[in-house]
Amino acid sequence: MNTTFVVLATLAGVTIGAIFAFLRIPVPAPHSLGGVMGVFGIWLGYRIIDHVGVGFDAVEYLGL
Repeated sequence: MNTTFVVLATLAGVTIGAIFAFLRIPVPAPHSLGGVMGVFGIWLGYRIIDHVGVGFDAVEYLGL
């Protein structure tokens, strides 16, 4: 994992979050730990399947 990328992504997220708060715009992200863990679970599931190397290309299967 590229540490520079993670740091820059975090800084970008904090900056965008601050802008949203300053402009009093609802942030388009989960507002609770449960929501954050749901997003984390999606990411973790993707990484597990990617690591195991199973799956198929649904877009190709649908001809898109």
